[in-house]
Amino acid sequence: MKKATQKLTVAILSMSLLTVMAGAAVAPALGVIRQHFAAYNSLTVQFIVSLPALFIILTNLLFPFLCRRIKSRTMAICGLLLYVISGVGAYWIDNMALLLIFRALLGVSVGIIMPLSTGLLAYYFPPERQAQLMGLAAAMNQMGGIVATLLAGFLASISWNSAFLVYLLGLIALVLVAISLPNDYLSANSAKAKDNTIFHTLRQHHPYIGAMCLVMISFFIFPTNFAIIAQSNPRLSTTGITLLMVGLDVVAFVIGLTFSTIMSRWKNFTKYLAPLGFLIGYVAFSLGSELCWLFVGCLFIGMANGIGVPYINTVASIKGGRQAGTTVMPLISAALYAGQFLSPLIVNPCSQLFSGITAPYQIGTLLAIIFLVQTYLTRHRHPTI
Repeated sequence: MKKATQKLTVAILSMSLLTVMAGAAVAPALGVIRQHFAAYNSLTVQFIVSLPALFIILTNLLFPFLCRRIKSRTMAICGLLLYVISGVGAYWIDNMALLLIFRALLGVSVGIIMPLSTGLLAYYFPPERQAQLMGLAAAMNQMGGIVATLLAGFLASISWNSAFLVYLLGLIALVLVAISLPNDYLSANSAKAKDNTIFHTLRQHHPYIGAMCLVMISFFIFPTNFAIIAQSNPRLSTTGITLLMVGLDVVAFVIGLTFSTIMSRWKNFTKYLAPLGFLIGYVAFSLGSELCWLFVGCLFIGMANGIGVPYINTVASIKGGRQAGTTVMPLISAALYAGQFLSPLIVNPCSQLFSGITAPYQIGTLLAIIFLVQTYLTRHRHPTI
């Protein structure tokens, strides 16, 4: 029985390795892809990275409907097959319109995989184990980002389209899921299940859904601005900048592995650790591009991201109960990718209100304060969340 549980855990966590790769996997190759498609403007090329997020959100909103009609293993296998086919299929495409269609299909696949990767933990495991498992899921997500970034960077040095081969990693999760995941309905096709509409779930769980969106809006200020701003430090090479950025992912990975201990030790204060981490991190970045401030900023932003995602997933899954995978978790996933998509749309215009190269970090500081206030106003009366 214990061995079967371990196999089930590994199968579910393997899906967490893949979700961050929707856009991040080909980001290191964006430069050579832009050169290959020189006839297209930069915004069109950037859609290769950003377009999947839109289709992830749309699929997340349809996820409860799918759960009432398709069993979990069947849905996971379909999602993983589509992930591999649409991801790797782009390797053979030399047409921008077709390439964007395949990227949209990749978004649909991740929109299926993402809520399963957290919802199945809520369905199969008791609340007392969910802090540990959500921490592990977040750690696997960070590990996927590290592996995908390094591997895609290497593949991109071979050819512009080789980076898409990184999606072959989905075959590992496909095999594990096919072998170990039970084939259950996560949601009963009943009147009660149908009453769990998006608006009902949003009204009931808006503190966590809003918090996840704020985590992602705040965090994505870092990857979209850090390399450009850090270049103002003449003593910091491109390799040094890359190592700092990967180091942040490593910090988030370690935090994920130890999350259950952190939540147990900090208890009711855990909810404030992510906004405070973002606040300290972006204040440090705002102080300048000296190496000490960059190091402190990366450390605290990594901690904030490493705590924020598993904490929100944990409390949302516990509050949502066994049916969290078909109610609150799809909206949590949609909020995560909405935050990624909205971050540059919010930060870039607002940065014009400030002077200096560190303006995005000043916006990050303000967002961290908003996140801290949101946490207090929506959850200070509930000490356990």
